[in-house]
Amino acid sequence: MFRFITSKPLWVNMLAGIVLLVLLLLLFLGSLDIITRHGKTMKIPAVLGQNIDQARKTLESQGFEVQIQDSIYNDTLPPLQVIKQFPEPDNLVKVNRTVYLTINRAIAPEIEMPNLLSMTFRNAEMVLARYGLKLGDTVFRPDFARNSVLDQQFKGASIKPGTRIQQGSAITLVLGNGVGIEFVVPDLFGLTYREARSALSESGLLIGSVVPDSDVQDTANAYVYRQNPDRFDFERKPNRIRQGQIIDVWLSAQKRERIVDSSARPLTP
Repeated sequence: MFRFITSKPLWVNMLAGIVLLVLLLLLFLGSLDIITRHGKTMKIPAVLGQNIDQARKTLESQGFEVQIQDSIYNDTLPPLQVIKQFPEPDNLVKVNRTVYLTINRAIAPEIEMPNLLSMTFRNAEMVLARYGLKLGDTVFRPDFARNSVLDQQFKGASIKPGTRIQQGSAITLVLGNGVGIEFVVPDLFGLTYREARSALSESGLLIGSVVPDSDVQDTANAYVYRQNPDRFDFERKPNRIRQGQIIDVWLSAQKRERIVDSSARPLTP
């Protein structure tokens, strides 16, 4: 064999080698099509809306591999339902292609309850949607902050921000009705300005005009000797006020004694 090759001219051997190399290359390319099934494609079936078990069976029976890529939660859809697939249905792909599925979780994930207190109703509604929570009932309570969230409740009880709660839960919002609670005007006579301001703040009232006497140098420690509205009207009936309203005060450097008008009508019980 070796003598047969060496007995031939060099150019003949080189030509034979090139021909042999071309034949081997063609054989390889031909077998590559067979191995990889080049050119053989299949249409991906639609499995959207199917249960994951049913979708897996459908895809694997046609030669596709299945992999769960992601899972999200939507309480309006059945658990373990396929809600997204890639590649999309009816696309032509090579056989043995992997199809990636996104399914609906069977159990709602837990999240931390957001803090909705003092938000407007519209903002609170958007935050609930962003966290995957539902808006339940809306309850109105007397308060001057109209449509402001006063309390957030779950199953009839207040729920604190940061509490773990299942996504999709319904949250009840307690809102201010913009009217405020009506009550008797507080008596500020004899209180220092600092004490009066603190008392009004606790009642949801505001300090209006502050009128100090000419000898007042320390406003915070000056004494209230007059207010508007007063605690009683001219018939000695209690005046009433609502949260968010204001009271004007007059201040003196020295604490004064209350002067009672003996000609006024007696206080109505």
